[in-house]
Amino acid sequence: MADQQQNPQESELLLTSAGYVSTFPAPGLRRTVRHITGHNAEGKGVFIQTDCGDHHRIIGNEQALANIIYSTKETPVEMNGDVDLKYAKENEPPLHIHNGSVCRMIDFAPNVISPMHRAVSLDYGIVIEGEFKLILDSGESRIMRQGDVSVQRASAHQWHNITGNGTLPGRMMWVLLDCKPIVINDIDFMECSQ
Repeated sequence: MADQQQNPQESELLLTSAGYVSTFPAPGLRRTVRHITGHNAEGKGVFIQTDCGDHHRIIGNEQALANIIYSTKETPVEMNGDVDLKYAKENEPPLHIHNGSVCRMIDFAPNVISPMHRAVSLDYGIVIEGEFKLILDSGESRIMRQGDVSVQRASAHQWHNITGNGTLPGRMMWVLLDCKPIVINDIDFMECSQ
């Protein structure tokens, strides 16, 4: 299977929404702070960076905001010499990274519905604030509330922010890990947005 990495601007999702967001965090949601640890000369754990992330991007027509918490280009991760820190700072990741990982937080405007899409990766999706409807391409769906977790195994899906009956912004976090190609009935499933 060919490497599925794309320029982030080329892989933007087209969202449908009645609401808009244009700043991170979305109005009504608290600011997210990222704390990165490392080691001092004695090998003791220390905080080496505290900030709000290196990459923020508006998705769609001001309908969602992505905040990349961290990304890596390989597994296992090379942390010696701060190789991972440099990569994460200098590279805004595509949807997922072949052989790597992405931790992404997205603030959704009220009543946003993402397009049906698939990442060929293992994704842990956690509702941080609000309430979301997870809809699969089979038509099955589940309501997810704060603290609920989805384990997406490269299935086609979409998200609908139903927080406050579709009147408030919501926030989710995903950790995307690379996986082997998905083959079902001799069909190789690729990343897509429908």
